[in-house]
Order: sequence, then C-alpha cells, then structure tokens
Amino acid sequence: MFRSVLVANRGEIALRVMRTARRLGLRTIAVHSEADAAAPHVRFADEAYLIGPPPALESYLRIDRILEAARRAGAEAIHPGYGFLSENAAFAEACEAAGIAFVGPPAEAIRRMGHKSAAKALMEKAGVPVVPGYHGDDQSDERLEQAAERTGYPVLIKAAAGGGGKGMRRVDEPDRFLRELKAARREAMSAFGDDTMLVETFVARPRHIEIQVFADGLGNTLHLFERECSIQRRHQKVIEEAPAPGMTPALRDRMGRAAVAAAEAIAYVGAGTVEFIVDGRQGLADAPFYFMEMNTRLQVEHPVTEAVTGTDLVEWQFRVAAGETLPVAQADLAIEGHAIEARLYAENPAKKFFPQAGTLARLRFPPEGPHVRVDSGVAEGQEIPIYYDPMIAKVIAWDRTRERAAARLEMALRQTRLAGVTTNLAFLAAIAGHEAFLGGDLHTGFIEEHAADLIPEPAPADAFLLGAAALSILAEREGRGADPWDVADNWRLNLSAKERLTFRDGGTERAVTVHQGAPPAVEIDGDRLAAAWEREANGDLAVSLGGARSSVHVVREGNVLTVLRHGHVHRLELAEAAAADDDLAADARDLRAPLPGRVVQVLAEAGQKVKRNAPLVILEAMKMEHALLAPADATIAEVRVAPGDQVAEDAVLVTFAA
Repeated sequence: MFRSVLVANRGEIALRVMRTARRLGLRTIAVHSEADAAAPHVRFADEAYLIGPPPALESYLRIDRILEAARRAGAEAIHPGYGFLSENAAFAEACEAAGIAFVGPPAEAIRRMGHKSAAKALMEKAGVPVVPGYHGDDQSDERLEQAAERTGYPVLIKAAAGGGGKGMRRVDEPDRFLRELKAARREAMSAFGDDTMLVETFVARPRHIEIQVFADGLGNTLHLFERECSIQRRHQKVIEEAPAPGMTPALRDRMGRAAVAAAEAIAYVGAGTVEFIVDGRQGLADAPFYFMEMNTRLQVEHPVTEAVTGTDLVEWQFRVAAGETLPVAQADLAIEGHAIEARLYAENPAKKFFPQAGTLARLRFPPEGPHVRVDSGVAEGQEIPIYYDPMIAKVIAWDRTRERAAARLEMALRQTRLAGVTTNLAFLAAIAGHEAFLGGDLHTGFIEEHAADLIPEPAPADAFLLGAAALSILAEREGRGADPWDVADNWRLNLSAKERLTFRDGGTERAVTVHQGAPPAVEIDGDRLAAAWEREANGDLAVSLGGARSSVHVVREGNVLTVLRHGHVHRLELAEAAAADDDLAADARDLRAPLPGRVVQVLAEAGQKVKRNAPLVILEAMKMEHALLAPADATIAEVRVAPGDQVAEDAVLVTFAA
C-alpha cells in the first residue's frame, strides 16, 4: 500500500477520498485554487499546495501544476476523484511517466471509452446492446440532420467526448435541429474541447440504470449491482438509489453480465460504471436495455452502492491501484436494504435550475448515523463560487425497505438548515415524499411530468411563519441582552408593550403586531394569537402561536430574514429596508443575467421585434449554457452586451421598448 496520496480534486469528493486514505494510514495531500484556499478539503488534508487562480483551466485542469505539487510533497499516488482530470488519459499517462501511481484505470481504457462513437462500436463487437442512431465520422450539419430524419424524431443529440448532460439536447421537431445542434456543439467544445456529436433514438419514458463494475489487474472483474438514476434535470442526475425499484433477478443478471463484458473488452482496472438506458414502459421483467456510456472513474452516486453492499469503494480503488486483488468474488456480494441519495445544489428550481452563487449564511445538517450519511465539501460562511459545479452536499439515507429509506431521506432534508443562497432543498424533499416516486413510477422525464407538485408557485407566508419571524427578532434581542433603544434595526419595543412591524413578502406588505405582557400575543390580519417561544439547543426557535407549536430556524442578514420550517425556505424583509428599493424595482423593460457568467452568443439586435420565449442571449455559467428568453412579445430597444463579455448577476443585457 502507498504511504501518501495527493487528491487532484476539490470539495466533497476530495474530503471523501481523504477520509478513507487517512483510515488506511496514508498521508493526505490537497491541491487548491486561490478560490479554495480556506475550503474544508484544504483544512482537512495533512498538507496542501496552491496550484493557480480560480478558473479550473488555470488550476484543477493543469496537469503540470498538479504533478509539480505531487513532486514537492513526495506523493506516491494521485487520486483524481471525479470530474476535472479523472477521465483524462493524458493525465494518467503523465502520472505513470512521473513514477506516481494513478488511482484509476489504465490510460488506454480511459481513451477507448472516452469517445462515445468509438465506445459504441467497441460495445457492439463485445455483444453489448447499443442505442440505435448515428455514431459516424462525418460531422457535417447535413449528415447529422439526415441521420436524425432516418432515426425519426424525437432524437437526442449528444457530445461524443463527454457526459453529465453537457452538450446534450433533445430535439422533437426537424425545424429545431440545426439550432440545437449548434448549441450542443458550443457547449461540448467549452466543456470537453471536442464538438463531435452523436444522434440517437430518444427512448420514450426511459429509465437510466447503471451498473457499478470493479476489476483488478489480475484478471478479476465483477459488478456490485445496479443504481437507479432516472430522476434528472437538464440531463443531470438529482436522485439516485440502489437497488432499482422493480428490478428482477433475471434483468439484474443480464445487465450485470453485459457490464462486466464491457469492462473486460477494454481490459479495465479499478472502479467504473456502465450506464444503460432501459425501456421500462412494460416493467423490468423483459425490458430491453441499451449501452449509453461507460464512466471510467468513481461516480458521484457511489455511496448508495456502498450502503447496500457494505463496501468502501475508495479503499478498493487504493488496494487495486497498489496491485492487490479484489477482496471478494461475485458470489460473495449481496444487496442488503435500500439506499437513496439526493444531490443538494445551489440552484433555483423555479428558474430552470439556474446555478446560484453566494455565501452560505447558515449550513447545518442532521446528525449522521447508521441511517443517514452526508458528504459535503463546504462549510457555513463559505462562498459558493461561480467557477465550479454548485454542489453543496449529498444526503444519503439507508434502511431495510425503500419506503423507510425514502422517509428517512425526506426527514433528513427537512431537518437541514440552509440559508444565504437559493438551493434545491425543498425540491428534493418534495421528490422524496411524492406519491409517484414512492410508487416507483420512475423515468427521466419525472421532474417535468410532476413539476407543478415539485416546484409549486410561491405562496405567501402564513400567519405562523410571519409571527415566528417577528418573535425571532425579539428572541435575538433577548439573547444578546441589548437595550432595545441602542440597536440599529427596525424593532422599537416600547413601554406600552405593543409594537407593529411591517414585513415585505414578495410584493406584498404584511403587518404583524406583537403584544408584550401576560400573556404575550401576536396579532396578524385581525387575529390575536397567544404567543410563546424558547431557544432550542440546536439553535432553532420553538414557537407557539394560537395553540400550534413548531420549530423554525431564522437567519437574519441585516433586514432580510430567512425562515426555515420543515425544509421550506421563506424570505421576508423588514419594510423600512425594502422601501429604499421601491424606485429600483425592476419593471418588464429589461432582460437581466440570472447569474454571473460569460456571454456566448447574442441573438437580438436593436429594433428587432421578438416573440415571447424567443432566445435572446446565450450565457455560459458553471459549466453549462443557459438560453435567456424574451419575457413577452416585444421590440428590442438596446443590446448592452457582446459575445465574450463577462457579466455580473442581475446585469442588464437587453432592454425593451416601452
């Protein structure tokens, strides 16, 4: 076994790898960009090295700087994590040339699976079923358009060199093909440096089921069963679980043997995942399945496999990379219980899941134990930067049955306290408790089908939430023992024992009157409710109003209060602070950037008449392209950006004529 390992990654995967490395007695070495100088993975490691400025192209993707850090630290091995350089054959070769063990597959295996067209041809030869479509070398617009016509709409355009939903577009109609093809090519070139495309049949209501494979360098290959990854947004996984609901022993055996054949066809070594599209419209008993791609690395969702098999896949990676044999045979493996993972992101589900940047004013997870695991790479007070994937954490729940695992996951999510940046927390909890999810009715269009339930229209704060917000201000004052006349906020508790507060809730002002005395009360919308409160050990505020009692968590940033209750997040502003913004309220006469990013393409010009939802600006941010659409039929007054411009969040990009 090695004595030291450098983890060429960041965030939660760097921490996860280091924890196993430390348990095995390895010295851990971190690398970091300037943006991550104080990140948890840097603080956890035994030593750390700066490798460049924030952009990944100048830091985490710089092979030369990572190898220089390894040389300085005397690292015997490099673990790439996932993303960044984890599937870069040149990096694996560079490690080998430097005399450093690469904790991953051989460079040739990475290379053979790294290009989807060549990989699919290889799989066909190995007898693994592949999705019908065009995987050829002729990349002209005309050839790809013809392929789509022959395949039949809807089709899926996919980047041949990548994954993670980048460079992928579903096209339902011929007149949209070329526009989507151009967008997919731009995104693929930006993400992978290669804009080669595939055109494939789009399987209606498909299920995305993958098989975890593992091989040592001594001729042994096995699989650790399947993971269900069908709950996706923007072609990226959100919820993963093991085993797949409704999986039959016969189909598990067929898919497992196909995955092992795929690994053996490329002389694979280490941890890998073979991903399949399954046509599950008639159930899984005799469902056809098709090879989609092989990820030659550890997957984000590997914890659910660990939970149901009792393994540590990172330990296996280290042992195999050190030349050891696999610790078990296929017959020794079995599934115990059920595990579900939710990916917690800084993103806004109500705005097409746009990534969000900002500071984590509050971040508290439920206690971990045999039923709940949290893998996170950020900490309270840390900024979510614009340069990297906006994942905050993975929350994993395990129990004996799927129903109980889902209930534990929903509870863990609702117990999470998170404020300061918009996230998908309530969205994830809604999925975990949704009737269709609990019934196993899964497919890759699940989120779109149930969007009204999962992403409801914003509702006004109810009386309990408003009262709790008002009481939290008083509780905060009592906690710090300040004279109310000396505190510079909007609360003015007077000796008449009555005070009126006005909150702005969205565009509506809501009045709350707090009555001191015996007993205290809160008056909202003409109703007077008996009130009481106490601070709990975990920082929550236990509030009683009108005979109802519940715990809330309130985070105050100036005059903005974020109230968290049962996994739901509601923002309120004290009206005095909000009033200052009245003259700045955005009207409908401009298009603003929803997040910081780089302008890729401008599709509008002054004087042009556009229809509602027409794409006007293409913005690249957090590794994805985002089409910004016209909010209504309008005439363009002014275009304020050009391709290549870097823009801040809320920057005005286009203005419309009155």
